[in-house]
Amino acid sequence: MIKNLILDVLKPHSPPLPEFASFLTELQGVTRVEITLVEMDEKTESLKVVLSGAGIDYEALKEHVGKQGAVIHSVDHVVVEK
Repeated sequence: MIKNLILDVLKPHSPPLPEFASFLTELQGVTRVEITLVEMDEKTESLKVVLSGAGIDYEALKEHVGKQGAVIHSVDHVVVEK
């Protein structure tokens, strides 16, 4: 069961970070979201996203972020517990 993920995420400027963070908490299993803006260019934002919870479904997460035009570039850290 995935308990914690640190992701490199690329998203358009919209929605703003607070709205995007709240959107991520809508996903079943996610109880906490931390987002750090790493880099911003003309059209996109590179983010470090830390997700915590219990039973986070990675495939559902990829689909969920895609609804906001975002994409997961990499999984930089993962914690799994039985």
